[in-house]
Amino acid sequence: MSLKNSSAKTKIPKLLKLKLKDKKISQIYKRFERKLSLNESFIVAVSGGPDSLALAFLSKVYSIKKKIISKYFIVDHKLRSESTEEAKLVKKTLKKFKINAEILTWRQKQKKNSQSTARKKRYDLLFSQCKKHKINNIILGHHLDDLFENFFIRILRGSGLKGIVSLDHKTNIKKVNLFRPLLSFYKKELLYIASNVFNFYINDPSNKEEKYQRIKVRNLLKKLHEYGLDKKKFELTIKNLKNSNELIDYYVNENIKKNTFYNKEQNQVILNNSFFQQPHEIIFRSLSGSLKMISGNFYSARGKKIDKLIEFLKKGRITKITLGGCIIEKINQTVILSKEN
Repeated sequence: MSLKNSSAKTKIPKLLKLKLKDKKISQIYKRFERKLSLNESFIVAVSGGPDSLALAFLSKVYSIKKKIISKYFIVDHKLRSESTEEAKLVKKTLKKFKINAEILTWRQKQKKNSQSTARKKRYDLLFSQCKKHKINNIILGHHLDDLFENFFIRILRGSGLKGIVSLDHKTNIKKVNLFRPLLSFYKKELLYIASNVFNFYINDPSNKEEKYQRIKVRNLLKKLHEYGLDKKKFELTIKNLKNSNELIDYYVNENIKKNTFYNKEQNQVILNNSFFQQPHEIIFRSLSGSLKMISGNFYSARGKKIDKLIEFLKKGRITKITLGGCIIEKINQTVILSKEN
């Protein structure tokens, strides 16, 4: 379908349509459209960086073509003195392109683990907007370079297979779908869109501060690239690991299906004895997922604590304990998970 025909049917604003005439931007959009493949309303989080601005442009065109509702939110964490003015500038820039964004403000001040705390709060704010607008889909701007960085960060943390390939195209948390349609796009492609569509993006100074682990890993990857790191082969390695991870997830789902019972009225999960007669990784993921489901928490309990819990349950050392927002009780040969009040 040509741009002319498409615009006649969907009435893409002139400024957006003009940008789509750029051959490279048009090709990127077509790939984006295939990757997203969503026909329901969605929410987009925009930070003002080149990745999120590119996502705002691509998703806006997508929503117009598909005739679906899209809502845009800028989260002002107030971690930097200039963040509020930047949020207003991003909102003003987007409005020129018929992208109406709302600023969500986080007023709580945190000094310790500010980036990780802000990331959690960002999701909390977005989930609250999903509930408010009755929308079950959030589109995130993670791209291929993020996938590489995440791989090394998780290795440094001692994560297992699931952790190092944790960025997926689609995940479901609290009955909300998180989509990452840019995972096959390099940052330079998104930078091209931000520069050529908006002629603007925010440079976060924290992206140069080596006190943050992510920045250290980012600089390491630059060095590895200089020494001959082949990103295409690296991407293939991650793809192969994801395939192995999917196989494990299949057996995790089988374990949950066959060896657990969900009591909807009490919001409890009951685990039978066979639940714990599986390979450790199957038990670990099954239990972690069950704890998250009952607690409703975005993040699961720490891996070391879950490992210790499994050990104690197998050896019968505990009858009742709390972990990850849940109460875990062992009664005879069964284990009951309930939400902690």
